[in-house]
Amino acid sequence: MAPSPLAIAHVTAEQGFSGGEVQVFLLAEGLRERGHRCVLVCPRGSRSEAEARRRGFDVERVPTLYDWSPLSVSQAARALRAARPDVVHLHTQRAAWIGGLAAKRLRLPALATRRMDRAMKHGWRNRFVYGRAARIAVAISKPIAGQLADCGLPADAIRVVPSAVDPARLVAKQTRGEVRRALGAKADEACILSVASLHRRKGLDVLLDAVSRLGARRLHPKLWIAGEGPGRGALEARAKKLGLAAQVTLLGQRDDVADLLIACDVFALASRREGLGVAALEAMALGRPIAASRVGGLADAVGHDKAGLLVAPGDAAALADALGRLATDPALRLRLGAAGRERATERHSAAAMVKTYEALYAEVLT
Repeated sequence: MAPSPLAIAHVTAEQGFSGGEVQVFLLAEGLRERGHRCVLVCPRGSRSEAEARRRGFDVERVPTLYDWSPLSVSQAARALRAARPDVVHLHTQRAAWIGGLAAKRLRLPALATRRMDRAMKHGWRNRFVYGRAARIAVAISKPIAGQLADCGLPADAIRVVPSAVDPARLVAKQTRGEVRRALGAKADEACILSVASLHRRKGLDVLLDAVSRLGARRLHPKLWIAGEGPGRGALEARAKKLGLAAQVTLLGQRDDVADLLIACDVFALASRREGLGVAALEAMALGRPIAASRVGGLADAVGHDKAGLLVAPGDAAALADALGRLATDPALRLRLGAAGRERATERHSAAAMVKTYEALYAEVLT
């Protein structure tokens, strides 16, 4: 029997839009399809606000939220009161702190999802945010669950719900040939794609170094990097210094990731830290082989020699070897791509994620 419809307030405190926000909307749309009412509580003028309105969700706007600001907590409480939720879902670290305090003030049951693969301090704040303000702490991978446990949370307060992907929502609007021609790539050129925010933790500097090393093997693949962030200038300068200006294109924020995935031959994610890696799941769902760092939940999601080839984070030489193998071995690309598609379907189903969260909401309401 289907559960009774709920009103769920999804709280995010970020102005930007990356893999975490992709997951918020994938979850909210799945919940809406199952009869629940979802309201997004987000900063005024954020991309999440624009996306929520475009997709037909109710929105409660707040100003930019600051961690140690009583005013931010009051503003978040006002937004939650207006949303009239049965349960509050906190989706980022800042949202967990401010939104958690606001939910507790209003005596609203809450759960918090942690996506960052970053060591947590064993202090009162994290125990309060994930253990008292939120009744359940959700990790998107086992390594993150371990970090929650290390900061003092009891095992029975932690759940693991992996990030998910819905292949039906990844529909290319252009053909492979059209995208490659638009980006200046010939039909027989190897093309590598990375979708990542331009922050140091994403390891894009390492990826540039790896592509540069391929030149010694007479391999000169195109590299497309989709994403925005504060590291853009440094990456442009590094590409120029390495002599890669003709090979590397920084595409900025893109809404046509499915088109880019269809057009590329290899997907690369050279992160120094990664909770799981939504972009890698999308690549797997569309059958693209992956070269990635062996970090966080990304390593388990991809699996070495399963959906891709894994290397140590920061190791440009090993990454170059992996990229070189994939660029020159069509049979290997085909095998890993097919396995990745199956792996994404079996282990990272959006429908399964939605049903799991549905059960967790019921749990926090008891």
